[in-house]
Amino acid sequence: MKLTIERAALLRSLNHVQSVVERRNTIPILSNVKLEAKGSGLSLNATDMDLDIVGQVAAEVARPGETTAPAHTLYEIVRKLPEGSQVEIEESGEGQITLKSGRSKFTLATLPVADFPVMSGGELPHEFQLAAEELRSLIDRTRFAISTEETRYYLNGIYLHAAKSDGIPVLRAVATDGHRLARVEVPLPEGAEGIPGIIVPRKTVGELRKLIDETEKPIRIGLSDSKIRFSFEGAVLTSKLIDGTFPDYERVIPSDNDKTIEASCKEFAAAVDRVSAISTEKSRAIKLAAVKGMLTLSASSAENGSAVEELEASYDGPAIEIGFNSRYLMDILAQIEGDAVRLDLADAASPTVAREVADGSAIYVLMPMRV
Repeated sequence: MKLTIERAALLRSLNHVQSVVERRNTIPILSNVKLEAKGSGLSLNATDMDLDIVGQVAAEVARPGETTAPAHTLYEIVRKLPEGSQVEIEESGEGQITLKSGRSKFTLATLPVADFPVMSGGELPHEFQLAAEELRSLIDRTRFAISTEETRYYLNGIYLHAAKSDGIPVLRAVATDGHRLARVEVPLPEGAEGIPGIIVPRKTVGELRKLIDETEKPIRIGLSDSKIRFSFEGAVLTSKLIDGTFPDYERVIPSDNDKTIEASCKEFAAAVDRVSAISTEKSRAIKLAAVKGMLTLSASSAENGSAVEELEASYDGPAIEIGFNSRYLMDILAQIEGDAVRLDLADAASPTVAREVADGSAIYVLMPMRV
């Protein structure tokens, strides 16, 4: 194998694939990236056995071939080469490859290609396309609620499924950690009608979000009961799915909360941020008290003292007080893109529903806490 490639193009592709590779591996081949030179390009492949990424990049191939090289070392070398330089990669055939660029020369040990696991490829029964903007929206507005508790592994991802909203078919993404829940939907893409409900793992969500930052073209999605594949410009990401049953989230979303508060989202978020400076690091508790036309935020702690801030709000129900974890409340307010936020409450012990006043495609549920 011998090829010449632009440093910038190689770095961009290596950046995508090396982040999948775990820093500590008991299986040596999983620390390596597979390099395959053929035609007019170089293919880079990395995997951790649950997640697999293949990147394509243009290169001048003098001699086709394939090998594997240490992913993080290769990335660090290319990252430190001068901008605008050309990189020549050549396999010497003695379990080594050499990298040359300007006056620099590096020799790296390789491992046999035959040891590299194959995870991508194969047909997946359900295929559809989703606009990059819609996929970004589904991820950005739900991922903050993904659980990090390993014992409840079935909550360690985003639940993706076909559903109906007021009789209209939608593709719905749901995430919850037991304290808060995010439910976001987009119109159901053509071809997604019969998809099974699947749980996309947290690591996959993170890698996918980085990759789709750079594209505006539709993302091709293929999935089965156990695997999902995202294909777009220059890269294919394949992932195993979480093998578990996502809880019946609809039961958690209250439908009869009869007290409604509407307020400026920006002002509300800023007030929560200020008042929460007083709350203790452990509880992060903040109290909301609503009376006609007014919302009062307060927090107190034995060590730090107390804070109170009043906010104009649209409310004409009976006086009500409720406590929340301020960080969870801030996370939800950060997802509201419009000017106004609406909170639907029942009482101090029941879950509260938050949504954007002008956009009903996303709803958030927040469990209260004692203050």
